Amino acid sequence: MTKRALLSVSDKTGLVDFAKQLQQLGYELVSTGGTKKVLEAAEIVVTGVETVTGFPEMLDGRVKTLHPNIHAGILAKRDNASHMQQLKEVQIVPIDLVVVNLYPFKATIEKPTTTQAQAIEQIDIGGPSMLRAAAKNFAGVIPVVDPTDYTKVIAALQAGVVDQDFRKQLAAKVFRHTAAYDALIANYLTTEEFPQQLTLTYEKQQALRYGENSHQKAAFYQNAIPSAYSVVTKQLHGKELSYNNIKDADAAMKMIREFEQPTVVAMKHMNPCGVGVAATLSAAWDKAYESDAMSIFGGIIAVNREVDAATASKMHELFLEIIIAPSFSDEAYAILAKKKNVRLLQADFSRKDQADQFETISVSGGLLMQEVDKKVDTPADFTVVSKKQPTKQQLAALAFGQHIVKHVKSNAIVVTTDTQTLGIGSGQPNRIDSTKIAVQKAMSKAGYENAIMASDAFFPMDDCVAYAAKHGIKAIVQPGGSIRDQDSIDMADKWGIVLVTTGIRHFRH
Repeated sequence: MTKRALLSVSDKTGLVDFAKQLQQLGYELVSTGGTKKVLEAAEIVVTGVETVTGFPEMLDGRVKTLHPNIHAGILAKRDNASHMQQLKEVQIVPIDLVVVNLYPFKATIEKPTTTQAQAIEQIDIGGPSMLRAAAKNFAGVIPVVDPTDYTKVIAALQAGVVDQDFRKQLAAKVFRHTAAYDALIANYLTTEEFPQQLTLTYEKQQALRYGENSHQKAAFYQNAIPSAYSVVTKQLHGKELSYNNIKDADAAMKMIREFEQPTVVAMKHMNPCGVGVAATLSAAWDKAYESDAMSIFGGIIAVNREVDAATASKMHELFLEIIIAPSFSDEAYAILAKKKNVRLLQADFSRKDQADQFETISVSGGLLMQEVDKKVDTPADFTVVSKKQPTKQQLAALAFGQHIVKHVKSNAIVVTTDTQTLGIGSGQPNRIDSTKIAVQKAMSKAGYENAIMASDAFFPMDDCVAYAAKHGIKAIVQPGGSIRDQDSIDMADKWGIVLVTTGIRHFRH
């Protein structure tokens, strides 16, 4: 008995060869619109879907496959005598293989000039309906949505057995595909910040050798929604990225976007260990390196200017895991690529408008979602609460510290000048311990005589202010808001140092 295959694809990759092989295996081919034209141009005999339905395509192609002659032919259970008898009575031929991929909705909305009306026209209706019907009835129908599966399907058909496990795999792929497709549409149309149902879709970018530790399996998935922030644009050189590499690179990229001047950010374990700003990238590197020459070893580096030969030569002297930049000069690339394992990543930091608006983090049984902390604290946001008034240089340093502290794990304390971090205390269970770590690391550094201290959250007691002041810190910025704020203000006045508040905390758990 002749079998029937329905082909209706937007992506024509491999279509002609696949169709020819199906014909050789005895399949009658049924097709629609553009797919039919491609097959006929290749001199393949194909039956138009309108011949099967007895009804012409209408409404500019919006209606062509939504018909009982199609869907009954797909959905009839082959092992159900009543179903098969009903098909026979109304002269519907069963459809045994459904090959469909959908209108290019994602590609359409990725174009900046696309209007809403144009996007809506690329919402496929008949395609998902046929795919879902075939996937539901995978026991008797072979559902194919991915051109990369054509070879496997032909091989199975030629072997004479398309087993249930393979059919089930194909069906699962269909439902993942249509779910992702619907998620893209839902996100495109959604205007609520926190809708009742959150539909996210991700595409697998690579299998990873392992996760945080070697005994944990892992893979990297990237947000499939257009214009979403991408952790990596292009890898130019080096070993494959690991799970921890990707997390660190993401943290470095988020931080480097804070700065306009030539800047170098060095990250370790998702915390900055050195940040330098200068007139040139080479000078900014020197500042970042001097911030913590020990911790930068094995670090992840992000810069917001093209890496030149001078900077590359300095970087080459160290073992670095990753260097992320908008670009690398030919000379710089040649220098850095001498080390086969260093990962050189090219990323675009200029399009701040394309950064994610929201971020998610997984928890057991669910996830948390929040707006990204894009608040940039400037001197205009400061309230001077001490008797001592800040100098212009101190204001610049306090603002610089605020750019840093929001990217440090809480409890976060940073000690900086106006262009360089000197000491960073992060992730301690109490704020005084973070303060001690940051100050002690900073005290031996050049420029400490002009150092300021920034805190991501308020001081619950006056001990942090007292410790900082006793050890030479001249100005402090913190959100304020503690019921004991006055104790910290009084302590600042006792030591004659500047204390300003912002009213905004920057926790990063």
